[in-house]
Amino acid sequence: MAQSLKDFFDAKVRQYNTPAFIKDDPVSIPHLFSKKQDIEIAGFLAALFAWGNRTIIINKSTELMKMMDMAPHSFILDPGVEGLKRLMTFKHRTFNATDLLYFAEFLRFHYSNNDSLESAFTRWGDDVESMLTGFHHYFFSLEDAPPRTRKHIATPYKGSNCKRLNMFLRWMVRQDNCGVDFGIWKNISPASLICPVDLHVARVAKRFQLLERNQTDWKAALELTGYLRTLDAEDPAKYDFALFGLGVIEKYQ
Repeated sequence: MAQSLKDFFDAKVRQYNTPAFIKDDPVSIPHLFSKKQDIEIAGFLAALFAWGNRTIIINKSTELMKMMDMAPHSFILDPGVEGLKRLMTFKHRTFNATDLLYFAEFLRFHYSNNDSLESAFTRWGDDVESMLTGFHHYFFSLEDAPPRTRKHIATPYKGSNCKRLNMFLRWMVRQDNCGVDFGIWKNISPASLICPVDLHVARVAKRFQLLERNQTDWKAALELTGYLRTLDAEDPAKYDFALFGLGVIEKYQ
């Protein structure tokens, strides 16, 4: 049974982890770029916008990239007065101009002192839970951090499943040459990644008895990833393709 389940999920990974997957997924946004820092910034923002309808997520993320002159790294480092004015017109669901201006301020602060966004995560420890908890504290360490913006950066410390940040880490870290994930971050092991969990993924995982926990929280993400490591200890997050494909694309019940 265990081997047949692994074979089934491996087949689903091969089915969805292909370049054809990109165009209808928010990962298409960082794929607009080739410069490492542009990929990081575009991926970070697109991942954090990724709740709800995927077409809307892609359209709003593309709109923001155009506001940044399709050069997010250069824009972040020197947006100019007119650039900041443009950002003030942006809104995506509960994410508004106040949030975006602080995101831009943090990214400018970080990239003024670092070559990559990777160090914003890796400086806090070797495991993803430490990285995400540390990143949350670091992100809101600037003195004018708006309280309302805190809801947009999840943290395991508060029990969140951190689905969008785990998805962003998957994009940056996994290295499989299949064309979807980038593998541009070399200081985080793919084996340490946590599978992104939302209601769709949790539903499929429970259907296959990979997950017992009822709440879709951080403990659920750890429980599911623990099982996925029995299928592939070196690359458990690859099964995000299978679970997402079954839950969202095939609407598996």
